[in-house]
Amino acid sequence: MAFASNSILCRLALGHHLIDPAPFTAIRIAAGAVMLALLAWPERSRRRSTNATVRTGTRSGWISGLFLFAYAIAFSFAYLTLTASTGALILFAAVQATIITGAIAGGVRLHTREWCGLVVAMGGLIYLTMPGLSAPPVAGCVLMLSAGVAWGLYTLRGRGSAAPLADTARNFLCALPAALIAAGAAHTHLHASAAGVAYASASGAIASGLGYVAWYAALRGLTAPRAAMVQLSVPVIAALAAIVFLSEHIGTRLMLSAALILGGIALAVVPRAR
Repeated sequence: MAFASNSILCRLALGHHLIDPAPFTAIRIAAGAVMLALLAWPERSRRRSTNATVRTGTRSGWISGLFLFAYAIAFSFAYLTLTASTGALILFAAVQATIITGAIAGGVRLHTREWCGLVVAMGGLIYLTMPGLSAPPVAGCVLMLSAGVAWGLYTLRGRGSAAPLADTARNFLCALPAALIAAGAAHTHLHASAAGVAYASASGAIASGLGYVAWYAALRGLTAPRAAMVQLSVPVIAALAAIVFLSEHIGTRLMLSAALILGGIALAVVPRAR
């Protein structure tokens, strides 16, 4: 629900021209950094009191922060033209494709069923973005695909973190300078209403900050396939919420492509019956 809320909040703010993409991104990352820093503070103080240390690489933080910024800025600009449901579906497909590609590059071998699922899912994405009267704008699709790749790379870098909450807070802080620079570079075209700032703050502090903490907590009790299965709900929740809060219409192309993408990914990640 938190991940889907990011799409809804961003579209509410940008679709109604309440704020521009660059300041939305900067406020979102800043609010997330503050929330995560507050949540990580007790853990950091506890480690200090017990003289326990967890090594976190500064260079690694800047690289992860760059991926986080790339995701957030592309995500914001994409929602200038994409609907919330379409954007969430493209983002989710790109993230999963990036993670699967990373696994293959790392030496993981896919079974025939998994390859079939991947081909079906990519076919659904291609069908969604094919030229036509009901196809989403090309620029928005490219931006959201870029956001998905960046988020997938960020996720791959975060695997095996010894202190996920502290590392995520650090990554948000490392992403903040780039977000502020982007907002400053667009200062001649900046527009931000009170409602737009509120949506950006909620996206950063609640949907991103608290959402990521909940996700890390959930991952402790989930296997990788089950975690992937849970993520199948994100585009569905986003589409339903978009109907309620944004009055979006779910067309035939989106429904068919969603069935192909989600079904293909489910085919790839659901464990085979013993």
